Amino acid sequence: MKNKITLSNPLTINNKKRTELTYDANEITAQMFAEADSRKLTASGSKNGNAAGAAELDYGLHLYLGFEAIIAVNPEIDMSDLERVHGYDVMQIMRIGRDFISGRSEEPSSQNSSGEQSETTPEPSTPQSETSESEG
Repeated sequence: MKNKITLSNPLTINNKKRTELTYDANEITAQMFAEADSRKLTASGSKNGNAAGAAELDYGLHLYLGFEAIIAVNPEIDMSDLERVHGYDVMQIMRIGRDFISGRSEEPSSQNSSGEQSETTPEPSTPQSETSESEG
């Protein structure tokens, strides 16, 4: 599902000023994930790998995953274009990657807003069933 961010500091990409960027974290491939990690290491000058210790805390990776989510649905945009973002826009894009790492990008599609159980919802386990029967 395509989403959109509004840039506080417009970017000129291919001689066109962009104030909005669409993105879809669900389109990030394994290769894009690896590229994001590699580019993060290059940008930080790190030779020791992930200093954060966990992907959930690796804000540089989050930023580059956000860039990859934008590129996934905007192939005309190059990584060097996105590396020119600044100010609050850096944080907006970092949040895309952070949400990807934490699994938040999947939540809206996995929740049923009708309040009813979907057909794919598993039946309650035996202990819950026994509890319900003893109450009734």
